[in-house]
Amino acid sequence: MGTRSRIGIKQEDGKIKSVYCHWDGYPSNNGKILLENYITKEQVEELLSHGDMSSLYKNCNGADGHTYDKPVKDQTIYYHRDRGETLNSAVIHDTPDDANQEEYLYVFETDKWIVHEGGSRMTIQEAIEKDS
Repeated sequence: MGTRSRIGIKQEDGKIKSVYCHWDGYPSNNGKILLENYITKEQVEELLSHGDMSSLYKNCNGADGHTYDKPVKDQTIYYHRDRGETLNSAVIHDTPDDANQEEYLYVFETDKWIVHEGGSRMTIQEAIEKDS
């Protein structure tokens, strides 16, 4: 069973741009991957640029030969790029409450990751401790 999440970035106007991720959305997995591998605005924008994803990993650049059926180790699996499905681009939300449609919402804001879960807001580090 998937632990669904949304991964996004807070924009200058305060709105949140996010994509869906189906598997392993809990903080000790997706939260840790985001915290350790997507630490700049540019990296987060690249992650979101490919649309909705099946699974998050530490790279999102799509290594040679990487597909859904034959994934390359540590490569994020996207529905469009890697499975050939219709592109579901990032969605714009007015508030975190609007974006928080899954178990977890990860938002990159002011150079740090924030997790929204069930009405609470915390850092990824706090969420990982809570998840352990």
